[in-house]
Amino acid sequence: MKGILRGAARLLLAILVVDAVLLAVLGLLRWRGLLLLPKEAAPDQWEVFGVDVSAYQGVVDWPVLAGQGVDFAFIKATEGSTLQDRQFSANWAGAAEAGVRAGAYHFLSYDSPGETQAENFIRMVPVTPGMLPPVVDMEFYGEYLEKPPEREQVRAVLDPLLEALEAHYGVKPILYVTYRSYYRYVAGGDYAGYAIWCSSPIVFPLVPGWRFWQYSHSARLEGYLGREERIDLNIFRGSRSEFDAFGLPAPAGG
Repeated sequence: MKGILRGAARLLLAILVVDAVLLAVLGLLRWRGLLLLPKEAAPDQWEVFGVDVSAYQGVVDWPVLAGQGVDFAFIKATEGSTLQDRQFSANWAGAAEAGVRAGAYHFLSYDSPGETQAENFIRMVPVTPGMLPPVVDMEFYGEYLEKPPEREQVRAVLDPLLEALEAHYGVKPILYVTYRSYYRYVAGGDYAGYAIWCSSPIVFPLVPGWRFWQYSHSARLEGYLGREERIDLNIFRGSRSEFDAFGLPAPAGG
């Protein structure tokens, strides 16, 4: 019986030690801002905070959003070769008037040529001083949720799209990724020169070199009225001065 009690005591002690270590690690990550709560807007640990919006958020009151600490916004512009977000132009103008630095994003289709997708985006998004680089959103939809396209199929669409956007806007686009799309298509070095915006709820992205972190899909802020009550929250990995310089085209002749 004494042996059983000693064994149980050692097991309990081991459990308590593991729990203490886990709590310490979680506390450290939380202190460093590497764990962020889904409803935590403008987290203190990060200097630059932003949102991303589309027509689902409806009409946006940009000064109200800006008043909640929003420094930047990624705004949906286009999808595939023909679809255009009906709120894009209003959001683009409203963000600028409110002093929110904006970038436009394109939802990648695997079913139409990259060249025509680029044309769709370029028709919609004006070259604007100070804008963030264009974003290509690499997610899965429809049948591709269960059976993702092959890497070669994705590259045949993605590469000409990226090339056309860089030629038009003068900067390399940002790649928006999930873990699934990053490790299936982006990892490996072929896209090493592209900034990464990673979706990773709560826990900091486990991908190398990320620049933007989408840490929440379920927040609610004041300042928009649409069928979607929630809004995505993001941070920029870097200081405010680094953010101000990020993604600006190289000076002519430089």
